[in-house]
Amino acid sequence: MIPFLLETERLALRQFHEEDLEAFLAYRNEPQVAKYQSWDIPYPREKAVKFIEEMKGKSHAVTDDWFQAAIVLKAGGEAIGDCAYIVKSEGNQSVIGYSLASKYWGKGYAAEALRRLLGYLFEERGVHRVIADTDAENVASWKTLERLGFRREAHFVESLWFKGNWASEYHYAMLEREWKLLKSG
Repeated sequence: MIPFLLETERLALRQFHEEDLEAFLAYRNEPQVAKYQSWDIPYPREKAVKFIEEMKGKSHAVTDDWFQAAIVLKAGGEAIGDCAYIVKSEGNQSVIGYSLASKYWGKGYAAEALRRLLGYLFEERGVHRVIADTDAENVASWKTLERLGFRREAHFVESLWFKGNWASEYHYAMLEREWKLLKSG
């Protein structure tokens, strides 16, 4: 298996390592990080160990299965978050997701990591379209997607029963040709 490694000026997106456990567990247990994510807190250590073990051995080149990569600071090697994608064999589309420890919010790390992930998906995996969904109340997330050039395609009002409440969702997408235009402009 070829290891997964994507780099930017400040970040590496790579497979999880055992030494990422404490940082992963810390941000997974932050209420403000978990608020719009699928996991509940407290996020148990056993689940974190199992998750990292699974991701360490998972291939990034498969289709129809989620792959999750650690977002790591090049300076110091600290895991500060993660990003995930699935490339669907039907329709050659990808769905992405991401989370970041709150102390790294507002520093451009999410956009930097996602920009590199988009490059990988469009240029190396050859996907036609990348999709991202976000809670309508998660302003920082949807603003990041819009800054990256994603187009808001839908606003579903109270469409999802999520953590005991009705949540509204924004659905975003970007086509390969839109990515190429952004890169050339």
